[in-house]
Amino acid sequence: MPEISYEDFTKLDIRIGTVIAAELVPETDKLIKCTVDFGETGVRTIVSGIAEWKKPEELVGRQLPYIINLAPRVLRGVESQGMLLAASDESGVALLSAERTLPLGTRLK
Repeated sequence: MPEISYEDFTKLDIRIGTVIAAELVPETDKLIKCTVDFGETGVRTIVSGIAEWKKPEELVGRQLPYIINLAPRVLRGVESQGMLLAASDESGVALLSAERTLPLGTRLK
């Protein structure tokens, strides 16, 4: 894996958002469309390929980390305005979460 500079890392805007709605993207078995509230940073639609391991209703109310300064990308007709950060292994996806409730839009450092 190539190294990146600290300056490259600081370009990522990673923030905590609360999922306020989630649903499967029609005609796909992998994608979930989430509406995520980042407080003062606003509400965004973010599509994640985690439906194989998580149900939409399990995400609602969760605070999760997202990269919010990626260029938007259209996935199956839905514009995704960020990327969920999660871990995966042979058992599936593990969602990352803070040890306590944080203010919406808290930036990870």
